[in-house]
Amino acid sequence: MIHVAIIGAGIGAEHLKGYRALPDRFMVTTICDLDIDRALALAGDGIGVTKDLGVVLADPAVDLIDICLPPHLHFDTALSALRAGKHVVCEKPMVRSLAEVDQVANAVARSGKVFSPVFQYRYGPATAALDALIEAGLVGKPQVASIETHWNRGADYYTVPWRGTWAGESGGAILGHAIHAHDLLCRYFGPVAAVSALTATRINPIETEDCAAISMQFEDGALATSSVTLGAANDTTRLRFVFENLTATSGDLPYTPAEGSWTFTARDPAAQAAVDEVLATLPDAKPGFQGYLDAVADAIAGNPNRAVSLEDGRRSIELVTAIYAAARSGERIALPLGPNTANYSGWLPKSAV
Repeated sequence: MIHVAIIGAGIGAEHLKGYRALPDRFMVTTICDLDIDRALALAGDGIGVTKDLGVVLADPAVDLIDICLPPHLHFDTALSALRAGKHVVCEKPMVRSLAEVDQVANAVARSGKVFSPVFQYRYGPATAALDALIEAGLVGKPQVASIETHWNRGADYYTVPWRGTWAGESGGAILGHAIHAHDLLCRYFGPVAAVSALTATRINPIETEDCAAISMQFEDGALATSSVTLGAANDTTRLRFVFENLTATSGDLPYTPAEGSWTFTARDPAAQAAVDEVLATLPDAKPGFQGYLDAVADAIAGNPNRAVSLEDGRRSIELVTAIYAAARSGERIALPLGPNTANYSGWLPKSAV
């Protein structure tokens, strides 16, 4: 049984649902939030509440710290948790620069603990189906992908003071909204080799971007486009992955795409029967946060194969860094980005650092 403290009672509410769906693996013992009333409302009976992170970190009964704080607090909290000998789950973005990622990696190596960035889009029936088709040899090489993150965020969303600011949210639609779809893309298409991007602030009077058009080339030559806006009529996420032998097309669920209805179409009609046979024999797959946290429990038990890794998180931060660099410079940015890269220390404007 893994004993958990959730730090932050906002998105932490969704995490709590995931833990409660896995009662044989996790027990949430503490909710930590500066807003005690919000923490009490989330905790209900049986879960302790505190506003003191130091008390949580010093508690030997806590095995896992789940960081659900605003982005600018992730790095210091993660380091403190690792130094206290705790496993760590960290909401996106895990940190705000590649330099910080590498410091976290050093802390993880010293602690011997599991650190997992939160990318719950990876888990659900649709991605399990695509994984099974890949394993069956029916998919082939990635060719082209298109992603739409078309959501609706108005003035009410930005009444939270840190949102829409570089100092607090650390980015806009690229960082806080499209990051999950980009992670899912990279899971199936591999590392990005080059990025071009345009960004704009067109929807709300905020500091950060709320629209973007991005093109990516992957290490094996595959191509992808990503269209992002927070000014759509409703919230829709669409993904279309074109492989050598199969095209996978998602539904339009915004926050749980792997739980939606996908189509898997063989390029050669004669191969469709084999595709359908695999799809007809799939086992149940735990979705979203439940699937993500189940994989974290496996990693803590010594089997990291299904879990989101620190390297996955680094790849995500590297892509964010490259997108902002490309948008600001108008240049095509090559990856990977090393310690000698101009943006290694982060994409934030100097006034926000």
